[in-house]
Amino acid sequence: MDYQTSLEFVTVRIAGQLCGAPVREIREVFAPQAITSVPLARGEIAGLLNLRGRIVTVIDARVRLGLPARDPSEPCMALGLERGSELYGVLVDEVGEVLRLGADTYEPVPAHLDACWRAMMSGVHRLETDLLAILDMQRLIAPDSAMAA
Repeated sequence: MDYQTSLEFVTVRIAGQLCGAPVREIREVFAPQAITSVPLARGEIAGLLNLRGRIVTVIDARVRLGLPARDPSEPCMALGLERGSELYGVLVDEVGEVLRLGADTYEPVPAHLDACWRAMMSGVHRLETDLLAILDMQRLIAPDSAMAA
């Protein structure tokens, strides 16, 4: 990661893990409603939804990261982002605050992490009491980087 000064990250929780998504990549944060499942879709595709007249592909971050899927009755939030002309919503358990972090707390992705997590991360930031796993949002939504289940 190249830091000129500092970067801002939206903090999220995914199955208890604190993660960060670069603010510059997030178009909006929303509470997903009426997700329609898609037959024969890959496992991480939770479905499609209509967001103000646009079709959004919804990706479950838990499944994408090799974690158990969330119970559909559990509340969740979504990070909205674009790739080309397509809109995506990435389901997370909860959304927290925005943190501004610099190069002094940044570390590369640890080599001992699970291959699936390593493929979806761009680094880690050391916080006072926790580690913030930085998600590579473009890799997270890219179908060509899907991990075999």
